Amino acid sequence: MDTDSFDETYVLLLLADSNLPTGSFVASAGFESYGTHGFLSRSSASSGAQGRAAVAGTVAFIQDSLHTYARSALPFVSDAHNVVDAFKDLKGKPEMGHDATVNRLLELDELYETMTLNHVAKRASKAQGVALLTLYAKGFACPSGLGDEDHLSKSLAVLIDRLKLMVRGEETHGHLPVCWGVLTSALGISLLRAQHLFLFLHARSLLSSAVRLNTIGPYSSQQLLLHSVKPLVEAQVSQNKDIRTGIFVDIHHSDVGDRPATTWPLGEILAVRHDLQHSRIFNS
Repeated sequence: MDTDSFDETYVLLLLADSNLPTGSFVASAGFESYGTHGFLSRSSASSGAQGRAAVAGTVAFIQDSLHTYARSALPFVSDAHNVVDAFKDLKGKPEMGHDATVNRLLELDELYETMTLNHVAKRASKAQGVALLTLYAKGFACPSGLGDEDHLSKSLAVLIDRLKLMVRGEETHGHLPVCWGVLTSALGISLLRAQHLFLFLHARSLLSSAVRLNTIGPYSSQQLLLHSVKPLVEAQVSQNKDIRTGIFVDIHHSDVGDRPATTWPLGEILAVRHDLQHSRIFNS
């Protein structure tokens, strides 16, 4: 394994750590509402049948959620990643790249805000997005005391800190897909790896929610993650890895049918009803 490949793998391991303070622990992406509305249980069935129904219902939810999330959010990850990659190609010269890069990221963020259909999903996306920017500033940026930080690293830190301050000042929204693209590009993760990990973490978060809701057990969760979820994630990455938002494409050469879209209306309805539950443990 060459040094660059090892470095990328090491950063991927860090990003896959479930203890990262990204806010995903309090988000279920509509799964709690899905269970509350009776899509996981069969009251007349035996306990064994109920358990099997819960597992099947969990997998069905993950499949539908991944499908709509990959189609609606992954293009924003891809475009944000490419924007920061282009900034890095300028060798981080502030006078050449900062303003243009920030403006492009703000365009993406505003489009995602417009395309996200319910307030619950927007709330969770914003909370996790700004957490990623904070994570880079406090957890991944090179410490000043090491003395080996190059000009590009410093410029990336300035760029991300500027974006974070704009989110805090409510000048932009800081949605999760955009911030994930920014973070992974800044850390040197390839676009394909960033896309794959983005969907994997979404699926893992759903299984974590299922465990905490006592829908499935921890062993069943790991089993599903390896055997049932893996092909679902790979299929969605394969189908959606080349889709872009269309913001930065010449309008005369754009395929309007190959753009971000929501593909699961039921999921949107259940998500927007999250706050109407009598009791809840997640914020989405």
